[in-house]
Amino acid sequence: MKRHDELERLHNMSDEELREEAGRLKESLFRLNFKLALGEVDAVKTVRREKKTLARVQTMMRRRQLEQAATK
Repeated sequence: MKRHDELERLHNMSDEELREEAGRLKESLFRLNFKLALGEVDAVKTVRREKKTLARVQTMMRRRQLEQAATK
């Protein structure tokens, strides 16, 4: 998925969906790190991609939190 498309998809998610996505990514990273420890070479690229996606989700959640605080 292209970065722009991914950002658009994340932007269109609700707060609850973003929390669910963050939980899914954390679980996925846990499993990928386990695979990496077992020596699967292919997992490195996937770990990097999942970490970046998780960071984007957390950034989006924090941005919304700051926007809500600013409007109060």
